[in-house]
Amino acid sequence: MPRTADDSWDIATSVGATAVMVALARAAETTGADPLIRDEFAEPLVSTPELAAVREQVAAWWTPEPDDDPEYTVDSQQMINYQAVRTHFFDEFFADAAAAGIRQVVLLAAGLDSRAYRLDWPAGTTVYEIDLPKVLEYKAATLAGIGAEPTADRRAVAVDLRHDWPRALRDAGFDVDRPTAWLAEGLLPFLPAAAQESMFGSIDALSAPGSRVAVEVFGVDGEKRAEAQQRWEQLRSRRAARGQDTSFNPFDLWFDDEGRPDPADWFAAGGWTAEAVSARDEGARLGRPPQTDDRPFLNSFVKAAKR
Repeated sequence: MPRTADDSWDIATSVGATAVMVALARAAETTGADPLIRDEFAEPLVSTPELAAVREQVAAWWTPEPDDDPEYTVDSQQMINYQAVRTHFFDEFFADAAAAGIRQVVLLAAGLDSRAYRLDWPAGTTVYEIDLPKVLEYKAATLAGIGAEPTADRRAVAVDLRHDWPRALRDAGFDVDRPTAWLAEGLLPFLPAAAQESMFGSIDALSAPGSRVAVEVFGVDGEKRAEAQQRWEQLRSRRAARGQDTSFNPFDLWFDDEGRPDPADWFAAGGWTAEAVSARDEGARLGRPPQTDDRPFLNSFVKAAKR
């Protein structure tokens, strides 16, 4: 369903289902011949009965039928490669932050991110995971069911990022006097522009000197998005004609507000040292370039440090 100002979801619906799609890509990468990243928790997180319908839809999108026009099919390997590059970049971000002595981490819209369980955090690290209650509850219960234990002091902060999340974060024990490593991965298009601006302001206000932030910037402009949506609708109509479930439509989930600030420019203007890296360049560096030139990695990754 299209977004509304105060909508909600669980892991199998709306924005929650996008986290499942991303985790499915991480699971596929992990079991590949030469994985760039390893997320051993991705597969169990997406293999529960609750997510059967989501898995079925993603599999349908990723598996072209003989009569599908190649121009309008989804390139599953492209998706898997991009998620591997993205995950690797932000894993390195946290490794560098930990090496610099940062022991406080905040995952904004944590979804099915398993970094609190799979990364080798130094002793004394606290990882705060912010997301909606049902999403956090699902992840914690599923991982507890396989005996997984966090490798840091994991603290769930059940709150909508459109609400007063800074207060909820402080109530969970967040220390404004300690440097923090923040991550906004796969998040910005799912926030209204005003909420994004407010989130950046709160990050700045809550960050002690020496803090760092990493942000994924979606580089799909109006024209590119229209092309992608056309491909999706073409594929969706064929799936519907076959009687397949097509209720999940990621294009319904993005907020279209214009006037979003560029994250690198925003943090630089606030006195942070910021740099942007294109996902295409990062993919080439890691030996995972886009599969085709007509569908390149359009996103970029921003890192900033507070002086």
